[in-house]
Amino acid sequence: MASDQNYPPAELSQAVDAQQNAAPEDEASTEESAEAEPPRRGRRFLLLNAVPSWMISLMVHTVLLIVLGYIVLEAEEKFEITFDGTPSETVRDEIEPVDDPIDEQIDIETVELNSPILVDADPIEDIQPIDLADDIEAAPAEIEFSDFADRVAPKTDLMKTVDGVSGAGFEGRGQAARGQMLAENGGTKESDTAVRDALDWIMRHQLPDGGWSFDHRIGPGTRSTSNPGKLANARNGATAMALLPFLGYGIVPTKEMLKSKDEKTREWARCVEAGIQFLIYVQPQKGEVKIANGMADYTDSGGRMYSHGLCAITLCEAYGMTHRKDIMPFAQMSLNFIVYAQDPVGGGWRYRAREAGDTSVVGWQLMALKSGHMAYLKVPPNTVRGCNHFLDSVQANSGANYGYTTPGSGQATTAVGLLCRMYLGWKKDHEALERGVAGMGAKGPTNNMYYNYYATQVMRHYGDEPWEKWNTAMRPKLVNTQAKAGPDKGSWYIGGDHGASSGGRLYCTSMCAMVLEVYYRHMPIYKQDAADDEFQL
Repeated sequence: MASDQNYPPAELSQAVDAQQNAAPEDEASTEESAEAEPPRRGRRFLLLNAVPSWMISLMVHTVLLIVLGYIVLEAEEKFEITFDGTPSETVRDEIEPVDDPIDEQIDIETVELNSPILVDADPIEDIQPIDLADDIEAAPAEIEFSDFADRVAPKTDLMKTVDGVSGAGFEGRGQAARGQMLAENGGTKESDTAVRDALDWIMRHQLPDGGWSFDHRIGPGTRSTSNPGKLANARNGATAMALLPFLGYGIVPTKEMLKSKDEKTREWARCVEAGIQFLIYVQPQKGEVKIANGMADYTDSGGRMYSHGLCAITLCEAYGMTHRKDIMPFAQMSLNFIVYAQDPVGGGWRYRAREAGDTSVVGWQLMALKSGHMAYLKVPPNTVRGCNHFLDSVQANSGANYGYTTPGSGQATTAVGLLCRMYLGWKKDHEALERGVAGMGAKGPTNNMYYNYYATQVMRHYGDEPWEKWNTAMRPKLVNTQAKAGPDKGSWYIGGDHGASSGGRLYCTSMCAMVLEVYYRHMPIYKQDAADDEFQL
C-alpha cells in the first residue's frame, strides 16, 4: 500500500480487520507484506520526521566518541611495560663491544702495608698515541669573563729549540737533553747526584699498594723515622708529590725504560709504574677517587684541592711523556674537575670545589692546566681567563706583589702570582714583572721551600743576571743540606713553612729535588725562537 493512502473511518476499521484475518500464503509473501507495510504514526514517527538528519548523525557520533574514549583510557591504565635488563637475541647481536672502557671493574688484590713490595715488571705492550678528539671531552667552562685584549698568551715550550736542545714540551727531560741543559743552565754533577739520591730515598719509602704516605714511617723495609708529616690521610697528594721528581728527571713507565739495560732506570721506572697504577686503578677502586660526569676528583681529606692539583699535574705529565691510552682518560678527567671546581665569580680555587679562591691553591691548579696544555689535552680558554681575573683581585703594587685572598705582598704568594702571570701572558719586559723579580732577587732563597720552589721557576724563566745570582745561592745550599748517610740519606727536612710540618720529610725532599731539576724540567718561557703555539686565552 502507498504510504500516503487515506481511509474513511468506517472503511479504516474494515480494512484493518481484513488484514489481521488474512493468512500469508508463504514466508516470502509475509516478508513482502512486512516491507510494504507503512510505519505506524505516533511518537516514533514524530521523532524521526521532526528531528533533522544531521542532528541525529551528530548525536550518534558523539555517543560513539565517548564510548571509544572510555575504552582507550581503560586500556592505558592496564598497559604495563616490564624490562628485565637482558637484551633479546636480536638486539644482542647488534650491540658492538666497547674498547677499553674506563669504568670496568678491576680486581685489586688487597695487601698489607708491611708486606714486601712486589711490582709487576712486565712492560705495557700496547702503548699507542690516541686521538683525543674521539675520547673524553673537556667539561664546559661554567664562567664567562671579559676578554683581556691587552694580554697576549706567551709562547709556550712546545716544539721549540733552546740552547741547541729541540723537541716537545717535556723533551728537556730526556737523558741526552737533560745532561746538556744541566751543564748549560747552571747545574753541576753534585746537583745531579743529589737528585738521584733523592729519587732513591723516595723509592725506598713507597708502600706495597704503589702509593706513598706523608707519614713515611709506615711500611716495610729500612725506613726513615725522622720528621714524619701529619697528613697520613692525604694519600693522593703524597703519591703525586713522590712521583713528580721522577717525571721531572725523565723517568716514565714506557716499554723501553721498564726493560732498560740500566738497572737503576728499570727500578725507577717500575716504581713510577706502580705509583701511576695507584692513581688510576687502586684509588678509584677503593673509592678514594670519585669519578662521575666525565670528571675525576682526587681531593682527599688531608690535602683537598692541593692533592687534586698535584695529581692532575702528575697524570698530565705522565700522559704527555708516554701517550699511554690508559693514563689519558684520568689526566683529562682531572682537568675537567679543575674546570668544574673553579669559583664561578672570582675565577680562583680553594680547598673545596667552587669556593672563593686563594693564591696558593690557584698556583697548583694553573700548573696542572699548563701541564695538560703541553700534553695536548683540552683546557677551556674561559678557565684560563678566570685565573687572570682572580690574580687581578689579589695583586698589589700594580701587579708586582700578590696576597693570599686579598691584595698583599707575601713572599710565597708573590712568587706564585708572578709565575702564574708569566704563564698567562706577561712579557719579560712587563714593568710589574721586572719589579717583582728584582724584589725576589734582593731577598734571595730562604728556608721556606714552598717559596723557593715557585721563586726558582720565576727566576729560571726570567733568566739573565737575576737567574745566575739566584742559582749561585740556591744550588749549593740544597746540595750541602741533603742528608748524606743512614736511613735519611738522599732526603731533606727544611722546616721553614707550613708545608714542611704537614708534609714532613717526603714533602721537603720532593720540593728540593724539583728545585734542582729546574735546569731541564721545563723549557724556559722567554726565548726568541719560542714556538707559535699558545696557552689560549
